[in-house]
Amino acid sequence: MAAEGIYKDRGSKFLGFAEAIQDEEQAKARIAWYKKKYHDARHVCYAYRLGPNLWRTKDDGEPHGTAGAPILRSIDARGLDNILVVVVRYFGGVKLGTGPLGVAYKTVAGEALDLAEKETCILKAQFRVEVPYADADVAMRFVREAGAEITAAQKTEYGTVT
Repeated sequence: MAAEGIYKDRGSKFLGFAEAIQDEEQAKARIAWYKKKYHDARHVCYAYRLGPNLWRTKDDGEPHGTAGAPILRSIDARGLDNILVVVVRYFGGVKLGTGPLGVAYKTVAGEALDLAEKETCILKAQFRVEVPYADADVAMRFVREAGAEITAAQKTEYGTVT
């Protein structure tokens, strides 16, 4: 379920929606759903982040950089990931200008994000490390100090520890 925010400025109404996503296909499907549901809105802008290197923004007819980028900055300011924020704008008849537009999109996105339920995820990966036996204690100490868990250690026939 999406968390919702609302912002009004000089007749324009901005509806913000924040929800968790797992992949790009889900993000695209949800964006299409919002566009269909709010087909009568002037703009359906969005930003999403999936990991440190995968993000997308869309201004949907607003001046470049006034919608998608402020939405993404709201996501990033909260350190969130696997999140989609969609902002629907109903035009109120008065052009706001680029500054107030950016503020409006950032504000409503932030409101929706602040109301969203957050879940902390701990990512785990398993690695196999091989070191000379003489360096095993140092390597294990390093792993523990990094907060990692050693699940197994064994001496091999070649004088190394894996």
